Amino acid sequence: MTKATRRRALALGLAAPLVATQVSTGARAQAPWPSRPVRFIVPFPPGQASDIFARLVAERLTDVWKQQVVVDNKAGGSGIPATEAGKAAAPDGYTVMVVSSGTFGVNPSLFPDLPYKPLVDFKPISNIFLVPLVIVAHPDFPAKTLAELIELARREPGKLSYASGGPGTSQHLSMELFKLRAKLDIEHIPYKGSGPAMADLLGGHVKLMMDSTASALNAIRDGRIRALAVTTGRRAPAPLDNIPTIGETIAGFDAAGWSGLAAPARTPTEIVEKISHDVQALLRDPAVVRQIEERAGIPAPGTPAEFTSFIGREIETWGEVVRATGTKPGN
Repeated sequence: MTKATRRRALALGLAAPLVATQVSTGARAQAPWPSRPVRFIVPFPPGQASDIFARLVAERLTDVWKQQVVVDNKAGGSGIPATEAGKAAAPDGYTVMVVSSGTFGVNPSLFPDLPYKPLVDFKPISNIFLVPLVIVAHPDFPAKTLAELIELARREPGKLSYASGGPGTSQHLSMELFKLRAKLDIEHIPYKGSGPAMADLLGGHVKLMMDSTASALNAIRDGRIRALAVTTGRRAPAPLDNIPTIGETIAGFDAAGWSGLAAPARTPTEIVEKISHDVQALLRDPAVVRQIEERAGIPAPGTPAEFTSFIGREIETWGEVVRATGTKPGN
């Protein structure tokens, strides 16, 4: 063996451990995702629609991924502290934010100093569901249909009033959007939650209200209140499928409560796409569809690009309503 050959062999021998280490490290770095539990941050308390459906998705994804998907409720502060926690999480796919019409649709216009930007600080993954809102009336309210409500409000501007779960809520802003589109003057009576507002509607103390179909379902079914129209572009699932949409009277009207998933902005695209693919698949599973529809929801699977466009439209729509009404947090 020549000296040159011996030198090459020695060099290769010394390099071999380094090459082996690099290959081993690369193999570990590229282990299939997920290889450990995944956390869903929910900015609402247990029992709300976003929490209920997030738990449904988490349970199904646990089976699909063979890793536990844990729901972490961080309620309060209009969802801002929880969303900040999601923004600050490691961008590795192991922390996923449950986002909503409030945190991603309304907050950017409602809070001038919002510490996050939905489409800058996050990568949208997929919507999960839409929940139609519904205009409901006390049985003795003179208008029996949406067209009659519009006619009555135009005949008596400023004399009618409606209740909502509070300023800046989806109930409040959806009714204000309806008023803007129909050019109506109806006074807003804000309550601290939809529960107290519904109690006063049932008692006849207020005659009109905007509420979620999920909350109003039993009272509508029992005939204790009358449903005039739902806010979504298509009708709600049974047993509310006989209620017309606002869009059947005011063309193009489409609004809803919603909730979906987003990841910190620097999360690898391939992980975002995998989560989205798996979520879309389970939201088309007839058993999952049935569970969502039983709670008056509408499954809304979509690609990251579709969900990004949807959020952009939501920010624009609710920004228009917030500016037109001068809505501020808590007033």
